[in-house]
Amino acid sequence: MFAYLKKRNYINLKTILIAALVSAILVSINLSAAAQTTAAQNLSADEIINRRDENEYVITAYSEAEMIIKNSGRSQTKTMRSWQDKENALAEFTNPRDRGTKFLKRGDDLWMFFPQAEDLVKISGHMLEQGMMGSDFSYQDMLESDKLTDLYNFKLLGEEEYEGRTAYKLEGVKVPGKEVSYYRRVVWIDKERFVGLKEDLYAESGRLLKEARVLEVEEIEGRWYPVHMVMENKLRQNTSTEFIVREIEFNPDLPDNIFTLERLR
Repeated sequence: MFAYLKKRNYINLKTILIAALVSAILVSINLSAAAQTTAAQNLSADEIINRRDENEYVITAYSEAEMIIKNSGRSQTKTMRSWQDKENALAEFTNPRDRGTKFLKRGDDLWMFFPQAEDLVKISGHMLEQGMMGSDFSYQDMLESDKLTDLYNFKLLGEEEYEGRTAYKLEGVKVPGKEVSYYRRVVWIDKERFVGLKEDLYAESGRLLKEARVLEVEEIEGRWYPVHMVMENKLRQNTSTEFIVREIEFNPDLPDNIFTLERLR
């Protein structure tokens, strides 16, 4: 009888210890989750944008992509390959109709080479606002390679659900003296993956100029990166451009002198 009681007490004590341990673990998990939630909630607007830049900003990259340009029910597809670093980019179109057409961005300057005419043109002034190759992306869009926090002053507007994802909603107004395509932009950034989901792009007058939506993201080399997006020009009717990244390599060794005018010809 004594042995039975001793055994039962041992079982009860063991049960109590296990229950206490489980309870402690659960409390620890809950506290950890709460701490993480609190930390996330306490992120500043610049910290959120910088987390996005860590995913989307590249030092050097090589990519292959395609643009699907839709206008009034008609569609055309253009393919390209491109090389880029912090300040420069070279894009070469590879689809039959545009094969050999190239764009070179060097700092704040942009050139275009037409193989049929063997003509090299510098794109500047009002031409920068035009759609690149008839798309909804402007030439000026190509020139903005700086980090967003260098171009805009951001503030956090709150959190919203977007396409089933919890997102930070932020507003950025251009830094005085900076050359940007859009005076103001409202950005939705995935709260978990810190990748952009949507942007509304405005003129200084307050008019909505364009809307960009990310349709697909992938985890590539340890970062979340948008690989499929669509841009709509709100100043035109029945037009949109999809941009799809088919292949991308981060931090490759770039060929020497790739960002030179000689490489355009």
